[in-house]
Amino acid sequence: MKANIAKATVIGAAIGAAVGIAGYTFVYAKGASYLTNDPKACANCHVMQEYYDGWIKSSHRSVAVCNDCHAPHDNLVHKYLVKGDNGFWHSLKFTTGKYPENLRMRKINQKVTEAACLYCHQQIVDAIAPTPHSKENMTSCVRCHGAVGHPKL
Repeated sequence: MKANIAKATVIGAAIGAAVGIAGYTFVYAKGASYLTNDPKACANCHVMQEYYDGWIKSSHRSVAVCNDCHAPHDNLVHKYLVKGDNGFWHSLKFTTGKYPENLRMRKINQKVTEAACLYCHQQIVDAIAPTPHSKENMTSCVRCHGAVGHPKL
């Protein structure tokens, strides 16, 4: 009898925790909005508002949304793996308040963004690069053009 009560308590606690986390994620933190392509989702968190406002004033606003630059273009599985990884780390850091005042992209996100630049601007890169292997010769688009997507206001 005691074993059944203990088992039921553990199962009840697990279900309660799952419902609580899901509720927090999808109701309070608007988690489902991150599965969309809507740039407003990126501004759900107040620390991203400045970046969203910068994007609104940028030259890219009419041709690209956040996912176009910050999610992979190679396949849907890779796109959502990156979005899930970023979502986990963003929510953890923003929920705990442990993020730097001056936000920086992780190396993996820098690679995704660089690949997005090349994806959309391949014709320009091919025209200015000295060899057909221009992707390998490019050092960094965002090193010089980092403020194009969302300039500082």
